[in-house]
Amino acid sequence: MQLPLRGAFPAWLTGTLLRTGPAKFDVGSTTVNHWFDGLAMLHRFSFAGGEVTYSNRFLSSDSYCEAAVKGSLARGEFATDPCRTLFQRVAAVFAPHLTDNCNVNVDAFGGKTVALTETTLPVRFDAETLETLGHYAASAEVGGMVSIAHPHHDAERGCRFSYVVDFGRRSHYRLFAIPDDGSPERVVAEMPIDKPAYMHSFAMTERYLVLTEFPLVVDPLRLMLGLAPFIRNYRWTPQRGLRFHVFDKDSGALIASRTADAAFAFHHVNAYEEGADVVIDVITYEDAGIIDQLYLERLRAGEPVNATGRLMRYRLPLNGGDPMHPVAIADEMLELPRIDYEHCAGKPYRYVWGAGRRPGGDFLDSIVGVDVESGATRTWFADGCFPGEPVFVAKPDAQGEGEGVLLSVVLDARRSQSFLLVLDAQSLAEIARADCPHHIPFSFHGNYFPKH
Repeated sequence: MQLPLRGAFPAWLTGTLLRTGPAKFDVGSTTVNHWFDGLAMLHRFSFAGGEVTYSNRFLSSDSYCEAAVKGSLARGEFATDPCRTLFQRVAAVFAPHLTDNCNVNVDAFGGKTVALTETTLPVRFDAETLETLGHYAASAEVGGMVSIAHPHHDAERGCRFSYVVDFGRRSHYRLFAIPDDGSPERVVAEMPIDKPAYMHSFAMTERYLVLTEFPLVVDPLRLMLGLAPFIRNYRWTPQRGLRFHVFDKDSGALIASRTADAAFAFHHVNAYEEGADVVIDVITYEDAGIIDQLYLERLRAGEPVNATGRLMRYRLPLNGGDPMHPVAIADEMLELPRIDYEHCAGKPYRYVWGAGRRPGGDFLDSIVGVDVESGATRTWFADGCFPGEPVFVAKPDAQGEGEGVLLSVVLDARRSQSFLLVLDAQSLAEIARADCPHHIPFSFHGNYFPKH
């Protein structure tokens, strides 16, 4: 449907914003436990000639279809497990029934548009109609059970990098490459680990891939035989500290491992090389308590949620040296960070944008832009409005970093209606809005796909 506009959308904006997120939390008589467990819905905003159209569609994953037939949740999610007998749980150890409820992010693998979650079952869909097309056929060589929804694209090498965790008596982290030309995935590096950490994202520089092990870890046997949902098997163990493992992209060699004081994060912002150091910027929390704040019962009760973290910079001396002391880049708190990825991924950069929380706010209520060189910040805010992730889109003729716009789906709680917001990326001045006919469930991530 075509959306009514306020202001003028840039005429050069001629692509599609695709997003996914949890949208169905009640299945029959069952309510999922956590925000991260809702069944996925795809959202499509298309731009042409200054006009905007919108459509949405539930992702017809196996998880969604089985739940529809069963009348209740059929597969285990992040923090919700269906009722199963002990025998069924033990049987699942030998034939894992992974969820494909891809409600976290949207990307393109080998030219195929996919929705992603934190398992090794990406789901393909048609970028025009949003029709579900089945699972993305991953390489058997990569294997694994848990993965991420934030792969990194390396334009120079013509591939995306990601990783999986293979649980077993001896577990492994496995970094792998997904070639842009659609050829088979290949393993880049592998690292044995006794107690795997929960990692939602990782870091990339021009030469290196960096796994950041937060001290939220799991005993694989507990995970495979336990009666608790996935994330409830993990334990916060701050005495382990925060561990960084730096791998060479080409050889797969482990270049260095470094340790810092315990912290937790969902999202890396960017990373780059500076002399013999690797610099990593991360949105951090003191511990993993943010996960507990996002349980659905708490959110529906309207309890305050501290849903933003601190933008911290870590410096990893690859040639040895003193323990790292992270530095706060800015005073503003934010989450769901985005950068000018095309120009700056893995390189020194200046700007990061995210959803922010003003002092006294109880959720994501603003959009924040941070100049990481100076620490200066800018903010967009509108009373009663709750913006989602701000996706940066560069102008076609952009000569420098940050020349473009931000796209964010915003809930106007006063009107119970959402709108797509367009901001100038550098000034955060409002350019235009496209009003949706209803509210759109608050989602996590998506990407803009230019029309070629």
